[in-house]
Amino acid sequence: MKHDGLFIVIEGLEGAGKSTALSVIQQWLEQRFPGRELVNTREPGGTPLAEEIRAIWKAPREEPMAPMTELLMVYACRAQLVETVIKPALARGAVVLGDRHDLSSLAYQGGGRGLAEPVSALSGITLGTFKPDLTLYLDIDPAIGLERARQRGELDRIEQEQLDFFQRARQCYQSAAAEDDNILEIDASQPMAAVHQAIVTALESRL
Repeated sequence: MKHDGLFIVIEGLEGAGKSTALSVIQQWLEQRFPGRELVNTREPGGTPLAEEIRAIWKAPREEPMAPMTELLMVYACRAQLVETVIKPALARGAVVLGDRHDLSSLAYQGGGRGLAEPVSALSGITLGTFKPDLTLYLDIDPAIGLERARQRGELDRIEQEQLDFFQRARQCYQSAAAEDDNILEIDASQPMAAVHQAIVTALESRL
C-alpha cells in the first residue's frame, strides 16, 4: 500500500513505560511535523467496535479464554482498526502513532501462547504486506516490568499470566528486533530521562 502518511508504533511488555514513551513521541512528532494530522491508536481497540472486543478480551473471568479465541479476537480488532482508521489516515497523509500493533501478537500469542504458525497465517490474511514504517520496542526484564505493573493497581487478564509467559514473549520481541531494521530496541531499564533521550535519538536518526 502506497501512501503519504507515516505509521509509527511503540511496543513492549507490561511495565516497560509505553504510556510515557508515547507522550514523548507525540511531542516530538508535533514539533517535527507542525500542522500535520496526528492520529493516535491502540491495540487491541482503537474503534468503537474494537474497543468493545477489547473490554471482553482483557477482563478477568471465571470462564478461561482459549488461546485461539484470544488470538482471533486480537486479529478481529486489528482488521477493523487498520481498515477503518489507520489506512484511511495514512491515505490522507497523517502521522499515525500506534500503541502496539502486529508485533504484539507475534510476541504474546506467538511466543507466550505458542501459536506462532496461526499468528503468521492470520497476519498474512488480515494485513498482507502492510506494516509500520518504524517500531520502537522498549525492552525490559519481565520481572521488573510486572512489578511496575503491580504498583499501578489491579492487574488485567494478560498481566496475571506467569513470568515464563512474558519471558517467552520477550524472546520473540528481541528476535524480531534483531532481524528487522525497522524495529529499534531501546533499553527500558534505564532511568526515564535516558529512555526518553534514546527514543528521541532513534526518531531523529530514522525520520
